[in-house]
Amino acid sequence: MIPIPPYVTRELIHERLPVIFPEGTPNRNYCIREMAASTIFTMLYVGAVQGRDVYIGPVHVYRMTSEQAAQADEDDRIAYSLNAVKKRFQPKGSRWYADNTREPIRDETLREGLVPTGAIITLSNLPTTSSKPRYALQKEFSDLFNPDVAESDFFAAAKQWQERNLSASARTRISLAGRSSRASTGRVLVTFPNGEARNLSAGPSSDISKAVVEVFAPAFLLEPSVLWLSTSDAKVTYLDDAIASTIGLNIKADKDLPDIILVDLGKREPLIIFVEVVATDGAVTDRRQAAIFELTDAAGFKRDQITFVTAYHDRQSAGFKKTMSAIAWDSFAWFLSEPDKLIHFKDGASKIAEILG
Repeated sequence: MIPIPPYVTRELIHERLPVIFPEGTPNRNYCIREMAASTIFTMLYVGAVQGRDVYIGPVHVYRMTSEQAAQADEDDRIAYSLNAVKKRFQPKGSRWYADNTREPIRDETLREGLVPTGAIITLSNLPTTSSKPRYALQKEFSDLFNPDVAESDFFAAAKQWQERNLSASARTRISLAGRSSRASTGRVLVTFPNGEARNLSAGPSSDISKAVVEVFAPAFLLEPSVLWLSTSDAKVTYLDDAIASTIGLNIKADKDLPDIILVDLGKREPLIIFVEVVATDGAVTDRRQAAIFELTDAAGFKRDQITFVTAYHDRQSAGFKKTMSAIAWDSFAWFLSEPDKLIHFKDGASKIAEILG
């Protein structure tokens, strides 16, 4: 049998998780929070590693105490593995979690977080309703927490593990999310479809704005143009008066206008896209949608020529989670990290079959 892994502290595990699961990892919070570190610690502690035929359940995690976790002797570790599943067993000391944390450990940390990434394997021959231990660490993943590995070697091993184990779509999300973060070290240069360019102040909102103009617009519009682009430090960074006048849209700085206005000139009648960029707050809400419709109604545009998009960094971002419930119906959400996809907030007027149609 593979030897039991070397003893490692929960603190070291918690420190390494954000490196192993960088920005853009699906359900990243479930993979890097303290509960994830506690779960991985418990698996390493009892030796629940692929190839050892040892497994844990949530009970091993929520019965762990600080005093038990400090006992690094191999015999103590093995004894805890065997005793934790016994009904009346409880090690001495202060417990990390209460019994009612069984569900978040199982459903969030394991099923939604670490298992889909390949970090944890499960016994496939157990019924889903079985309470028997079924989870173990993938061997290569467990090696990332060896406390004797030098920091430089750890970073290289983490990168190699990501390449081998995360799905292609997950790696794409990580790559795009990481690229935008690195771009924030200086000014952000945005190149418009007509070849003009503007420098925006560095920051997450500018990263998203750049992606809307350079990635979203050519991907989803036939002949895209930028009518308007604003930032928090410069309300009007760019305004194409010529096109705005040609199509009859009078654009003036207003609190209800979004960060970006695009137009698709490749259609017989122009399609105007109002895009709000959200790093932390400010989605296209019903109220703002109504205010913008007043502007376009006054200019004589039909409402089927107008659409709304709220642009985010990633589905896991705090901004999306905070504003999702306020997004207006009949608008879209787009994510820098998943540039070929849109979420349509469709009202219920149509049957599902018609929508999918």
